Amino acid sequence: MSTHRLYSTPVAEDSWDVPMAGDARFTWEYDDGREKLLALYQKGKDKQWDSVKRIDWDLEVDPHDALGIPDQSMAVYGTRHWDMFSERQRQEVRMHSASWQFSQFMHGEQGAMITGARIVETVPDLDAKLYSATQTMDEARHVEIFSRFLQEKIGMVYPINPKLQELLAETLTDSRWDMPYLGMQVLIEGLALAAFGVIRDVTTKPLPRQILTYVMQDEARHVAFGRLALRDYYAQLSSAELREREDFVIEGCYLMRDRLRGVEIWENFGLAPRDIQEMLRDSPYIRTFQSLLFGRIVPCVKDIGLWSDRIRQAYDDMGVLEMSKGDLEALMKQDEESADRLDVERFAAEEVQRREEVDKVITEAASS
Repeated sequence: MSTHRLYSTPVAEDSWDVPMAGDARFTWEYDDGREKLLALYQKGKDKQWDSVKRIDWDLEVDPHDALGIPDQSMAVYGTRHWDMFSERQRQEVRMHSASWQFSQFMHGEQGAMITGARIVETVPDLDAKLYSATQTMDEARHVEIFSRFLQEKIGMVYPINPKLQELLAETLTDSRWDMPYLGMQVLIEGLALAAFGVIRDVTTKPLPRQILTYVMQDEARHVAFGRLALRDYYAQLSSAELREREDFVIEGCYLMRDRLRGVEIWENFGLAPRDIQEMLRDSPYIRTFQSLLFGRIVPCVKDIGLWSDRIRQAYDDMGVLEMSKGDLEALMKQDEESADRLDVERFAAEEVQRREEVDKVITEAASS
């Protein structure tokens, strides 16, 4: 089935062409490289997995309650619009909300896949090229997963959010080799990782929990890669060069904050622009959700050395400056270990079920 038939609103073009800038760089230095980055490369190889086999796609999903998240999480809840909706319309709102969220994940992962390939092409060091090649494969798997979930389990896809598309364009069209790292590894991946974590921790449905938990195991490595690659490089830059990167971070963070409100959902339900903005501004859940989403980005930006007064002022304006005190290493470790724990839980449950089935067969045979 063509994806175009599933889009919530028509998509005019089949593709989006982004003109590339910068050089493709070969290196003739095949030395061992940086120890920590090569360790990440080894982990990237060791942790490859097949989404067809690791995820239980036989689990049923109600498209009108795909995530099992309380209605209070939606900006429309508690407003006069919610009170006017019929139960059928509320079901549709739940489906649109899940579709919008996972559609942005899918589009963002395609952006990450293309950016990963771009980093392989432009980065000057072989160790970074090697790791980024594993990330490109990871992102391809993520696109496959989110696309399958949307098409087979929800049956609706949303177009890419314009703010996300704008940030991807700025990331991919910059000729400086470090900017795809900064735009994707630090900003977009950091935000996605936090969003995955929030939904993973509140969903009551096993399939989306599996998907997000396993994807996050990969993404934790990707953010670590960006930190390692940029930390040493930014220590060498001039104040003017650092200011340019700070400008990019500040603009990118405002773009991402604004794209996370899901305006498109409410436009599809006929709400007026003024009502949408008022609803999103006054929603306690939206404000909390937006704040939590910067929990990975802010400490990472600080860690790589972009921590000027201007950066701090911007984060203070967004209400996320306190996030700089977060323990990024602990969060990443938790993201990786959560996937291993889920595997243990699932396989243990499957073993118990298998033993029960065997015991039942034995009992039935003995009594016959």
